[in-house]
Amino acid sequence: MTPIRVLIVDDEPLARERVRSLLSTESDFLVVGESKNGREAIKDVRRHKPDLVFLDVQMPAQDGFEVIEEVGVEQMPVVIFVTAYDKHALRAFDVHALDYLLKPFDADRFLEALNRARRQISLRGSGDGELGRQLLSAIHELRPDVTYAKRLAIKVRGTVSFLPVDEIDWVEAAGNYVRLHAGGHVHQMRESLRHLEGRLDPAQFVRIHRSTLVNIACVREVQPMFHGDAVVILQDGSELPVSRNHRSNIAG
Repeated sequence: MTPIRVLIVDDEPLARERVRSLLSTESDFLVVGESKNGREAIKDVRRHKPDLVFLDVQMPAQDGFEVIEEVGVEQMPVVIFVTAYDKHALRAFDVHALDYLLKPFDADRFLEALNRARRQISLRGSGDGELGRQLLSAIHELRPDVTYAKRLAIKVRGTVSFLPVDEIDWVEAAGNYVRLHAGGHVHQMRESLRHLEGRLDPAQFVRIHRSTLVNIACVREVQPMFHGDAVVILQDGSELPVSRNHRSNIAG
C-alpha cells in the first residue's frame, strides 16, 4: 500500500517532534519533510507534494493562512490545522468541516484527526472542489480584515494605468502573465493567475477552469455539456469552457 505522505509545518521544534512521534506508530503515514516557517512550507509543499500537511496557524512572517493563499487552495493537500486559537475562533473550523488540533493535544485526539484525514484523502480524487471551498470560507471567516483589490495597475511602455476590478469580465492565464478581458479590451499583467486570484474577492471572481477566472456578475447563463463539463456565456456573448472539476463554483 502506498503510504500517505506527510509534511509537518510548525515554528516550534517540540511541536514538530510531537507530531512526528505520534505518526511513527502509524505504518501508513510517511513524513517527507518538516518546515519551521511559512516560507519553507510553501517551498516544501511544492517540492514534496504531500498528501497531508499538519499546518500551524500562528507563525511569524507568514502564517498558515498565507501559506494556503500562496500555494493556492487547489494545490493544497488535505490540511490538519495545528493551533492555539480560543474556542470561539475554533467554531470556524467546525462550521466548515476542517479538522484541527488544539495545542496541547493528546494521542486520542491526534488519532481521531488521522482517521478523518484518511477519509478525506480517499475522497480527494472526486474532483468536487469541496475541500478548496471549505478552506477559502474558513480563511475568510477567521481573517475578516482581509481586503481585496479594487483596481489593478496596468503597465504599458512605462506608463501605469488603473483598471477597476468591477470592469473585468474574465481573466485567463498566459504563462507568467494574465490577460484581463474588460469591455472588449484586453490588458496584460505580469502576474500568475494563482497569485491574482488571491488578490480578488472570491465572492466576485471564481475559477471555472485551471486557466480561467470569471466575474460572476458578467455571467448570463451556464450551459451543460458532455461528461460534466459546461460552457459559461457572458453578457457580451463570449463563451468560456467550464471544467468538470470547477463546475460547482459557477453552477452552485
